[in-house]
Amino acid sequence: MKTLFVIGLVVGSLTLQGCVFSPGQHMTDSDIEKEAQKEGMRITLVPITPQVLQSQEMARGNDPGLPAELLSYRPQQGEYVIGAGDVLLVTVWDHPELTSPGSTQQMEANGRVVGADGNIFFPYAGTVAAEGRTPTMLRGELARRLARKGIVDPQVDVTVLRYASQHVVMSGAFQNGGQMELNNTPTTLVQAVSKAGVIAGEADLSGLTLRRGGREYLIDVDALNRTGSTLSGIYLKSGDQIHLPYNDRKKVYVVGEVERPQVVTYRTTGLTLLEVLGSAGGLSPETSDGDSVYVIRAGQLQPSANGAQAAVTAQVFHLEAKRPTAFALARDFAMQPQDVVFIGPANITRWNRFISQLLPSASFIGTSSAVGNN
Repeated sequence: MKTLFVIGLVVGSLTLQGCVFSPGQHMTDSDIEKEAQKEGMRITLVPITPQVLQSQEMARGNDPGLPAELLSYRPQQGEYVIGAGDVLLVTVWDHPELTSPGSTQQMEANGRVVGADGNIFFPYAGTVAAEGRTPTMLRGELARRLARKGIVDPQVDVTVLRYASQHVVMSGAFQNGGQMELNNTPTTLVQAVSKAGVIAGEADLSGLTLRRGGREYLIDVDALNRTGSTLSGIYLKSGDQIHLPYNDRKKVYVVGEVERPQVVTYRTTGLTLLEVLGSAGGLSPETSDGDSVYVIRAGQLQPSANGAQAAVTAQVFHLEAKRPTAFALARDFAMQPQDVVFIGPANITRWNRFISQLLPSASFIGTSSAVGNN
């Protein structure tokens, strides 16, 4: 009897505050406000409403789009201009002693590389300036020099065997990154990205950057499939640097009462709260509180006046998912990288967890009491 009295006394005294002592994570609006005051943090609690979604849509609508200088650039039209590093194939008809053999390998071996000084050497013509000239212009210069050496009416042909003087650099999440040569056919950014190949599932398509002339442009490749996209109008210029970042930092963390807590990685511009919840298998029907869906968006640290680090205002978005309209709101609520989605437990879940931890303690009290009586 004494043992039962002790157990009953403990259980009875704690029952009144069961949820207060319950284990695990839980969150309410009042918890957020109290924690903010306790820690001296600036936290804004924002209910997810149609007005919030409208603000997000307006922010996206303010996107200035692609800069005019990118869309207005067009490569020089006409014949290709030779540059240092290009490999040229020079053919003099009816003079096999001056012409490279016919196989591809032999032509590569006997190709004329335009040196760093912009010149090539050709038998009986000597050192000839090639850089800055078109193949037609170089052909005429070689023909004139060969004619001076006694070759009657020389028929000269000049072909660019390998383009190397004009190129762009592709870096990041490309299957075939590195240097990409530009030839006599204008190349667009979309063509270059397609040729390099994107590593599926690992690239951040909304974070591609184009560096040109000391300036960096952020380009959303994911927008290519949208109506009115002008991405196909961006032509590349020699010296451009294209970087496609990996999406290893583009993550949303899902914790709490969901079927599969996890880290959701995405590669496109937009990810909605509904998609995040769907990836996690939805709210746990047995343990979750549908009105305790929170999106925690931490602010960045900025130096204060005295040089110390001070947190800017963080935002906690609250969705009451028990309402029929909640899924429509979740479908249109846009996530941001590093957001944390937390689903709180139902009160009965917190109580059950409290009891499950209390009962072993009660058994221990009973055992101790029995030992004391003996």
